[in-house]
Amino acid sequence: MKREDTVRNAHFLADRRWFFPIVIAGLIAGAIVTSSFIKAADYSLLCSVANTVSPQGVGNGSATPIQLQAIIHYATSRITPQQNFREISVTFDVLKKRSPCNFLVFGLGYDSMMWTSLNPNGNTIFLEEDPKWVQTVLKDAPVLHAHPVKYRTQLKEADALLSHYRSEPSCFPSEAYLRGNDKCKLALTGFPDEFYDTEWDLIMIDAPRGYFPEAPGRMAAIFSAAVMARNRKGTGVTHVFLHDVDRRVEKVFAEEFLCRKYLVKSVGRLWHFEIPSAANMSSQGGAQFC
Repeated sequence: MKREDTVRNAHFLADRRWFFPIVIAGLIAGAIVTSSFIKAADYSLLCSVANTVSPQGVGNGSATPIQLQAIIHYATSRITPQQNFREISVTFDVLKKRSPCNFLVFGLGYDSMMWTSLNPNGNTIFLEEDPKWVQTVLKDAPVLHAHPVKYRTQLKEADALLSHYRSEPSCFPSEAYLRGNDKCKLALTGFPDEFYDTEWDLIMIDAPRGYFPEAPGRMAAIFSAAVMARNRKGTGVTHVFLHDVDRRVEKVFAEEFLCRKYLVKSVGRLWHFEIPSAANMSSQGGAQFC
């Protein structure tokens, strides 16, 4: 997740199942309209969000504390989420159906408060490569659930890592696992227990950095998301959202591990995959994921 990017877009602040008081939505709408940093077209998004509030929602609940904090945060800040509003809408549409859920986000950034508020009463955690950045963000938003993590890869190794996976049995889809899998260089190891012990319903890959040779790149995150999705025990699919697919490595690794046949939506620089568990796949064997 590139923290230096501050794309001008809308703030998603409601869902049909979590009622946001109309007066608060009106205040935020006013903030968006008057802000010189937000595109006028983005106002339509907030209107569409407000229209999703159902009569049942009015009677069943109100905004949670984290949602109210998110409203204040974005209404008083010139810094907005990294993705544009069309890209955010893709994940938002899934959260409207699946929340509360287990939501794993690679990266901690200006959109973290938004993602947490859009999964009220759910479990949203963020994995960030820069420990100092974690401290900075949590100082201002201590309600966020974030872990500093270390990656074993570098972007310049991407091609070599593909060759390694094709020859290393512990990377094969039928054998792949994550925790303690030191033989497979693409497996994320040494991460917090919560990462391994939770069955994730949604996985957002918008980090780590992948725009210079020594950066960790997103190769291991993409591979590990595919492994976790295939190992799912619960019902339904795992939704995987990959950002920055305009870059070669993200695109190549997505097509290798997340699979074109599971790609259900492409908006801007975001791809949305719905990956079934291995038990529900028509073909499970072989040394390739797709």
